[in-house]
Amino acid sequence: MYIPNIELQSKATIREFQEKEVMHLLGYLREFSPFYREWFAQHGVQASAIKSLNDLHLIPPVNKEHLQEKNWDFLCVDKSKIAEYTTTSGTLGKPVIIALTEKDQTRLTYNEYISFCCADGTENDIFQLMLTLDRQFMAGMAYYNGIRKLGAGVLRVGPGVPSLQWENIARIEPTTIVAVPSFIVKLIAFAQEHNIDINASSVKKAVCIGENIRNADFSLNVLGKKITEQWNIKLYSTYASTEMQTAFTECSAGIGGHHHPELLYIELLDDNNQPVAPGQDGEVTITTLGVEGMPLLRYKTGDICRYYEEACSCGRHTMRLSPVIGRRKQMIKYKGTTLYPPALFDLLNDMEEVKEFVVEVFSNEIGTDEILLHLWPVSESEDTDRKIRSYLQAKLRVIPQVHYCTQGEIMKMLMPEGVRKPIKFMDNRTPMA
Repeated sequence: MYIPNIELQSKATIREFQEKEVMHLLGYLREFSPFYREWFAQHGVQASAIKSLNDLHLIPPVNKEHLQEKNWDFLCVDKSKIAEYTTTSGTLGKPVIIALTEKDQTRLTYNEYISFCCADGTENDIFQLMLTLDRQFMAGMAYYNGIRKLGAGVLRVGPGVPSLQWENIARIEPTTIVAVPSFIVKLIAFAQEHNIDINASSVKKAVCIGENIRNADFSLNVLGKKITEQWNIKLYSTYASTEMQTAFTECSAGIGGHHHPELLYIELLDDNNQPVAPGQDGEVTITTLGVEGMPLLRYKTGDICRYYEEACSCGRHTMRLSPVIGRRKQMIKYKGTTLYPPALFDLLNDMEEVKEFVVEVFSNEIGTDEILLHLWPVSESEDTDRKIRSYLQAKLRVIPQVHYCTQGEIMKMLMPEGVRKPIKFMDNRTPMA
């Protein structure tokens, strides 16, 4: 298993390395980035004032709205150097384009290579990819290229279709699956319905993408327990975004996603853009290192996490990130209670009476948050309805509005045309004036 040398160094050595890389990036942005040249001028940032990482606070952070509104101004190279165009969802309706050069693709491949190494991947593994590799989805091709660099076998089956997944597992005998955790639950249900002995299969590991499998204290959440209570496989959680072009992946210790300091400088900031202490909630704010096409400096992702600095049993000395606790803009204030969608997802995943769900939040007539749960129940009966409402009352102390859906209705909400991954949360709140 390969561990980059920098990740085994002392905190002081890692910080010294990162300081040098961030200072280099500042020079690159001043020379080649239309957006950051304007940003520095707008905020009176003097190059001579930024001498170390301690001075970075003098540069105001940017966010996704800036990236969307000034998308092409973030490009630091001529368009003739763009090797691939990828997109990520936007906050203002339109997707955000993230352009990669050939060098950026090589960096992305390296990122996934060391990430799969972190998840105990070896050249002897066969990875079955249960996700899309089209629709400008950066992660799909990144996983594929990282696995190829690892020297392992790869099986591109794509998303959905449990019957096809199990057919390939039986024929090819992969050792590891890469999938969204809620889909793994569907794989288990299909296997049980068709008398497939999942624990006799070749699959021993799952790299989980797109959804949390752990609580903030690193214990398995409802989704993680649903998988491991029935399938004797090792789960590895991941956290990544298209903008950062970098992943945080768990090692076998399962106590947070490991930071790769050669690829990313990271800060966790409070509402006043001040750094939070280890174990405290903060917004993940990233500075990309080694990105040529669209590098980002102090970019606030909107994701709320916690970080930990103790050395890990795997030997890495790098920061570890908790699962995403929630997204800054998705925080719900409901009848005196503060909620993030992942907490609601946990509740609904734990309900035997619910097959699938979508959480919608909207503004009521007095401007406060209302929650509407779109549920596909196991049966539409008074008994099922009573059990669902009693459970919600017990867990939330208040009962959100409930709308029961057919399978067809819920699938249209989960996977509208053109999307790459299920939409579990719809934010239809009226923007504040």
